[in-house]
This record gives sequence, C-alpha cells and structure tokens, in this order.
Amino acid sequence: MEDFYDNSTSLDSSFAYDSISMMSEYTYYKKVEFISHVMTCVIICIGLPLTLVAIYAVYSLVRNDHVAPIYVINLLISDIMQLCALTVLEAQSDRKTLNIAYDIHYYGLVASVSFMVCIAVERYLVVSRPLWYRYKRSIRTSVVVCVLVWAFPLVFLLFFEFWGNFKGINVLVSIFLLLPLPVFIFCLGGTLKALSASRIPSDEKRRIVGILVLVLLIYTLLFMPAIINLLVNTDRHSFIILSFLFLKFSPLADLVLYVFMRAGTIDKLLAAVCCCRMDSNDANISAA
Repeated sequence: MEDFYDNSTSLDSSFAYDSISMMSEYTYYKKVEFISHVMTCVIICIGLPLTLVAIYAVYSLVRNDHVAPIYVINLLISDIMQLCALTVLEAQSDRKTLNIAYDIHYYGLVASVSFMVCIAVERYLVVSRPLWYRYKRSIRTSVVVCVLVWAFPLVFLLFFEFWGNFKGINVLVSIFLLLPLPVFIFCLGGTLKALSASRIPSDEKRRIVGILVLVLLIYTLLFMPAIINLLVNTDRHSFIILSFLFLKFSPLADLVLYVFMRAGTIDKLLAAVCCCRMDSNDANISAA
C-alpha cells in the first residue's frame, strides 16, 4: 500500500511538472505570436506607403539605357502583393479568403526571389560582359523577361494546388528557393573578379557591388531561416513563427535597393564611415 502511495505521488508530481512545462511553453508561444503580430502590423503600416513611393521614384529612373530599375519596380510590385496578403492574413478572415491570401503571399515571395535573381544577373553582365550587354539590352527584352518571371510562379502555384501533397510542396518550394543562392554567390564573385579589368567608373562599380552584396544579404538573412524550416520540418512553433517573420521583413529590405540605385549613395555611406573613423582616430590621438 505504501508503494502504491509512493507511485501515485510520483505520477502526480510528474503530471504536475508536465502541466507546468506545457503551460510555460504555451505562454512563451503566445508571447512570440503576439510579438510577430505586432511586428507584422508595423511592417504593413511602414512598408505599403514607402513601397508605393519607391515604385514612383524608381519609375523616374527608367531610361532606354537603364534597364535595372525595371526589375526593381517589379520586385517592389511583388512586395506590394505580399503586404496586401499579410494585411488579409492579420485580419483573420474566413477560411476561403485566408487560403487565397496565402496563395497570393507565396506567389509574391517566389516572384520576389526571381526578380532578385534578375537584378543580380543583370548587374553581373554590366561588369563581366559590357559590350554584349550594351548591344543586347533593351526595354523590350527586360519586359519579356518580367512577363516570364510573373508567369512562372503562377504555373508553379497551380501545379501545387492540383497536386495537394503538403509535405511534397514544402520540400519542392524549399529546393526552388534554395537554387538562387549559388547564382547570387557566382554573380558577386564574378563581378568582383571582373572589376579590375572593367572600364566602368569607380562610383558605378561600388554601386553594383553594393547591390549584389545587399541582394545576397537579404536572401541569406531573411529567406534562409524559412527555407531551413521547410527542409527540416521542425515542430518548434517559436522557430516557425520567427522564420516566417523574417520573410515578412523582405519588403522593407527591398526598399534599400532603391537607395542603392541612386547615384552617389555608396560614396556618401563610405564618406560617412570614413569620417567616423577619422573622428575616432583624432579623439584617440588627442586623448593620448
């Protein structure tokens, strides 16, 4: 009888410990979910107006001899789609509306990554194949590329809708989103290698390298956690929420591309950094 009492006590203690652990985990999950909700609302409120302003500003840069802003404009349009879809998702509408919003959000994500690839390849060709790029580039060619890029995610999405295998979809989406990584690394490495032999002005070189580095950073820091989550298929809800929260920051990060498209932006940043270093060195010398 005493042994039964001891076993019952240990079982009760174990159950109580598990209950407390589950409650603490649930509380932590709700806190992470609340933070994600607040951050998403902030991203939407800041991202929508700024992206619309950036689209108008980048459109003014489009000239017959300047193709890159066309891809940036389409990238920003895909960001608008994501932000609108996030607005519907945060509003907690009916199930059918939520499914449509999820599809639009994934469509915008795939299109966003595709246009990032277009920007990276276009900047690489400016440096590594300047003569070929000068004679082959045109507004018409870039428009055709944009149409193909917009059509591909649609075919991709329709295929998944008819397939219906959720786990298989996650694996294929993660593999597809992982493919641009070697492209970004190749474009950055090839551009750095070809810079010494290029006759492009130094400020243009710095702007091209800055855009390529920024695209790689956006992809690595914001997209890679979600890709890892889809591949590993973890059950940690907090990691799932945070990884997709990083994805929601991509429209804000893409706005920085517009800043890097402006002439003289990199020089101003470098000048600011150099001034800070000079001020710190002067302070150290005076202190000595």
